[in-house]
Amino acid sequence: MAFIYNRLEDLPETLSIFPLTGVLLLPRGQLPLNVFEPRYLALIDAVLAGNRLLGMVQPTQSEDKVLRPPLAGIGCAGRLTGFRENEDGRYLITLTGVCRFRIADELSVDTPYRQIRPDFEPFLEDLMPADETDFPRERLIAALKDYLSRRDLKADWKSVMSAPPETLVNALAMLCPFEPAEKQALLEAPGWDDRVDTLIALLEMANAGPQSPSSLN
Repeated sequence: MAFIYNRLEDLPETLSIFPLTGVLLLPRGQLPLNVFEPRYLALIDAVLAGNRLLGMVQPTQSEDKVLRPPLAGIGCAGRLTGFRENEDGRYLITLTGVCRFRIADELSVDTPYRQIRPDFEPFLEDLMPADETDFPRERLIAALKDYLSRRDLKADWKSVMSAPPETLVNALAMLCPFEPAEKQALLEAPGWDDRVDTLIALLEMANAGPQSPSSLN
């Protein structure tokens, strides 16, 4: 049975984190991940044995340059809702976004993965479904069509036209190949309407640039 998060008291006081550049998790979004590093396999083992919650957050520097890179100030907690172990030891998991958080402080721990004290309070509206009134679907679809055409990409337009607004916005925000800073801007958009406006703005700004070489042939 799915666990329901309705209030601050339902959320943990500490959170193990999975830092990944360019990866975005949004409330009620579905994020598949292929986990293979030993420290993150240990993280998933601990999450499975505990409350099934972990935090996705972007580092602000590459781990190729810094062993323990600084983290973006805001991430999103996700519940592990899908799990499969491959024969080679990798974990294929799915996270469902629950609520964003600010990093209040990072904990000093002996685990191979990092842990934080999250501040969920500024984002408790994430626990409620988005108010999808006046969703600008036509403007979003127009921007998306141009965006995909310029990159010689295709979409299931029947699904795009029929998808619930929040499902569609989450999927596009998480799957489109935006830059890490743009992904962070989508995460940090204060509310639903702001996230929709940010997504459309990113698509339209990308459309103003040069077309990809493949789409010019």
